[in-house]
Amino acid sequence: MLNKLLIGRTGYLIGFVKCFGLVGLALLIQTHYNLEPCPLCISQRILFMSLGVLFLIAAFVKPETVLQKILTLLQVVTALGGAGVAIRHWYLQAHKGDIIADCGVGFDYMFDNFPLQKAFKLIFRGTGDCAAIDWTLFGLTLPQLGLIAFIGFGIFAIYLAKLNRK
Repeated sequence: MLNKLLIGRTGYLIGFVKCFGLVGLALLIQTHYNLEPCPLCISQRILFMSLGVLFLIAAFVKPETVLQKILTLLQVVTALGGAGVAIRHWYLQAHKGDIIADCGVGFDYMFDNFPLQKAFKLIFRGTGDCAAIDWTLFGLTLPQLGLIAFIGFGIFAIYLAKLNRK
């Protein structure tokens, strides 16, 4: 029965809604607890939104086309990229004692005042505020939850591609 629900556009639209739903949930947590997202948090949100857009595009592409296969590949690569950012963020939190507790500059400031290459280098290096653990759910930090979600979306993309083969 679940397979019937996910065949065709519906599965991809569910992926789209879930990706943007997670971003909405992150914004809700941010505003409710007055948290300031670090550059790695923002990067994960951007990757969730990118993944959501890829799911939305895939919903309107015919199955078994080259474009659909490319979209599946892009979905999996984006999910892996998001997992990589989440792992880096988790690593910084796990080693916060070894990291200088400098909050660094904000995301907007980086892109306004540094060349693009340097801004990305600063984002992925992480700052002291990336090591802070401000919120948990069932003992899991936001990067850990993000990692689970990215892995789940990668598996979901592959599952949808296999399910929609004729």
